Amino acid sequence: MQTLGIKPALSGSGGPLLAGVAAAVAGVGAVLAFADADSVLRGPFTLFFLLVAPGAAIAAQLDGLEPFGRVVTSVAGAIAVNLLVAQGLIATHSWSVPGGITAVTVISSLVLLLSLVRRLGARTERRRT
Repeated sequence: MQTLGIKPALSGSGGPLLAGVAAAVAGVGAVLAFADADSVLRGPFTLFFLLVAPGAAIAAQLDGLEPFGRVVTSVAGAIAVNLLVAQGLIATHSWSVPGGITAVTVISSLVLLLSLVRRLGARTERRRT
C-alpha cells in the first residue's frame, strides 16, 4: 500500500516571517542609501533591496509558473530592471545613487500595483458570475 503525502504549506514553515524579515532588510537598505549613512551594512542591504524589490514585484505577476521558474524569472527580471535603470540614468547624464533607487522603487511599485489591480479585477469578475 502506498501512502500519499501532502506537502506542508509554506505558511506553516515560517514563510511569512521570512518575507517580513526580507522586506525589513530591503527597506533598511533603501533608507541607508537615501540617507548616505556611513555604515558597513549600507552596501549589502542596498544591493539586497535592488534585487528584492523588482524581483518580488515581478514574481507577483507570475501566478501560473512553478516556484523554481518563478524564482529564476523574477531574478532575471530584477537584474534587467536594474540594468535598464542604470543605462537610462547614464544616457541622460543624471546618474546618482538616490536617483537609481528612486527609479527602481517607482518601477517596482507600478508593477506590483498592476498585479494588485489585475487580481482585484479577476476577483470582482468571479463574483459577478
